[in-house]
Amino acid sequence: MLRVLTLSTLFPDAGRPSFGVFVERQTLALAARDEVEVEVVAPVGLPVPPLSLHPHYRAKARLPARESWQGLTVHRPRFRIWPKTGAAGAARSLAAAALPLLRSLRFDVIDAEFFWPDGVAAMHLAEALGRPYSVKARGSDVHFWGGRPEVARQMVEAARKAGGLLAVSAAMKADMAALGMPEDRIRVHHTGVDLARFRPLDRREAKRKLGVSGPLIVAPGNLVPLKGQHLAVAALADLPEATLLIAGEGPERAALETLIAARGLGGRARLLGSVPPAAMPELLGAADLLLLPSEREGLANVWIEALACGTPILIADVGGAREAIDRPEAGRLVEREPRAIAAAALEMLAAPPDPLAVRRAAERFSWERNAAELFEHLSSLCS
Repeated sequence: MLRVLTLSTLFPDAGRPSFGVFVERQTLALAARDEVEVEVVAPVGLPVPPLSLHPHYRAKARLPARESWQGLTVHRPRFRIWPKTGAAGAARSLAAAALPLLRSLRFDVIDAEFFWPDGVAAMHLAEALGRPYSVKARGSDVHFWGGRPEVARQMVEAARKAGGLLAVSAAMKADMAALGMPEDRIRVHHTGVDLARFRPLDRREAKRKLGVSGPLIVAPGNLVPLKGQHLAVAALADLPEATLLIAGEGPERAALETLIAARGLGGRARLLGSVPPAAMPELLGAADLLLLPSEREGLANVWIEALACGTPILIADVGGAREAIDRPEAGRLVEREPRAIAAAALEMLAAPPDPLAVRRAAERFSWERNAAELFEHLSSLCS
């Protein structure tokens, strides 16, 4: 029996059911294996009072210290954070807060799901407890935090001391190596997809339920500048028959509302807010095209989910984009510029591929395969 402690600051909770859902899915798939026991430690970062009383932190502060989540035992120890001023100390703070809990748990290996602060905290915890650990890189943990020297140094140290490392794509592996992480110990570990939930639908009927007629473009993701929803809105002006549905929530919502109004697109561009995970298959299945012109990505789960629904994707050439688009039917890479996006979208909408041919690009991804590879990787660290 392999006893795994999954350490992840990216994990859903009652207030954020879509937050880190890809970590939840991976962990559930691993826990479903007969030879594995999993406990999750999902630390909650809170500032000192009175900052912790701010509405942004109120829901987090109310989370239970321990709960059952989708059949998993999830522990949520609190650790101190210093917004905007003390980011470089987050990993040590997390490790110090979690150490008493981990001393009470039985596990063989720590599986850290994000490099910062999870991976660096795993290094400190593993050293204190004499356990091996692995760290997975997913995207902004390397691309954003790797650009901050005081954090990057800690990440590279954690990578060099880890028993093994995982990268969500081959492109991410190359980025990790460029940062100074040991390339020979990095294994590419692609995401999975539930092919039973994400599948082609009757697109016309799915659009009708959404109140849409004509071409439908879906742009999912957190509403932050790097995801490029503003580029999707700007491109819509040159797509006169199309409707754009933006699924997600975040700090750019007001700016996007202003842009939609300024371009006179209120009748064709809608902000859906945060879409529950259970509703995503129908939304992606209704779309003729998924558009996500991100500035950076690892290998976005929503790319693969759209492909599984038979929906081609139009994305920037970032991260593992070329690993997702492995055939013409799967979609196209595009420059992050509204006119280029509009031109590519027009061509794709004019000649839609067979949804079943699109779906075949996703069939090499599954949570069962993801779990088997993760089990093999973590077991090797304990042998």
